[in-house]
Amino acid sequence: MQRRTFLAGLGAVAFSGAMWQEAALASTRAGASPYGPLGAPDANGVALPAGFRSRVVARTGQLVGGTLWHPAPDGGACFADGTGWIYVSNSEIPLAGGASAIKFRADGSVDRAYRILSGTNLNCAGGRTPWNTWLSCEEIFRGKVYETDPFGNRAAVQRPAMGKFKHEAAACDPDHRVVYLTEDEGDGCFYRFIPTTWGDLSSGRLEVLCEGPVWRPVPDATPGVFQTQTRHQVSSALHFDGGEGCHYGGGICYFTAKGDRKVWAYDANRNTLGFVYDGGGSLDGIDNITGVSSGDLYVAEDGGNMEINIITPDGIIAPVIRLDGQSQSEITGPAFSPDGSRLYFSSQRGTSGERAGTGGITYEVTGPFRH
Repeated sequence: MQRRTFLAGLGAVAFSGAMWQEAALASTRAGASPYGPLGAPDANGVALPAGFRSRVVARTGQLVGGTLWHPAPDGGACFADGTGWIYVSNSEIPLAGGASAIKFRADGSVDRAYRILSGTNLNCAGGRTPWNTWLSCEEIFRGKVYETDPFGNRAAVQRPAMGKFKHEAAACDPDHRVVYLTEDEGDGCFYRFIPTTWGDLSSGRLEVLCEGPVWRPVPDATPGVFQTQTRHQVSSALHFDGGEGCHYGGGICYFTAKGDRKVWAYDANRNTLGFVYDGGGSLDGIDNITGVSSGDLYVAEDGGNMEINIITPDGIIAPVIRLDGQSQSEITGPAFSPDGSRLYFSSQRGTSGERAGTGGITYEVTGPFRH
């Protein structure tokens, strides 16, 4: 069953006024994972289905590929690189956040690691672009988006036209040539950026999703400190409690809101807004999200049971990964290798639980993932 069919039949409606909050619930339900039940935690403290294995690829403050791995690893993405690949990870710490990259050889061994962004502030999530750059987003008041080079050849560039607000994640929609953006505020908005030229983010128009749903331009995408902030400039704007992860696939942009405890779904072809998870199940602390071409979604928890859960196209929710003894941390940056056989993610604070992220751990899980 295709995801759009499931969404349209059960959770997608067109809204006007306050009616948008009364959407029919998507019938997601707990069920058996397509990979089978989780086993006992392995030597790395990772509980996995049979046939899967984990390894630690980086730890905060320790050398990986000749580079010290950063604190508080957060949003991430993978990029093909010759016969190997690259995993990019943000650092969600104040003033010195930035992002780093690990280059893997074809056999999965680490070639090298390096910084791709430095001197920025609380780089939380972001998103990869179809032209193979990484959008690193600052989760601060009037935060900015930086376009970075995962291959380490070009300097990062600030993209102010994409708005100055408490950025969280970004997802590129090559079909409609827009970039969707989430905002981590209690009354945050859901935005889209329409570049003047697709592939060039230096100029364009920032719009906010409003009642209807319709998209309306944000009058001032880069407000000053004492000016009206982007989420309050358009009176009919829809608000979401704590926007988090964002993923586009098959004509639909999925985004999470931790306060709403929902996985929202905006169907760009039909201009409808619904959700594929309504917060009524075991999935808790909804945060980062990614997906694969089969239609499977993978949602990481901030706290909760410290799991990554799968949401299948037919509405089954089940854990596929659980971290043991890390209840004071959060799972961040889930991203698949280009061939879909390896899933990378981090535990931002690891077993220490320290808010500074000094115990951060970045993992790789290998196995027969559906893709």
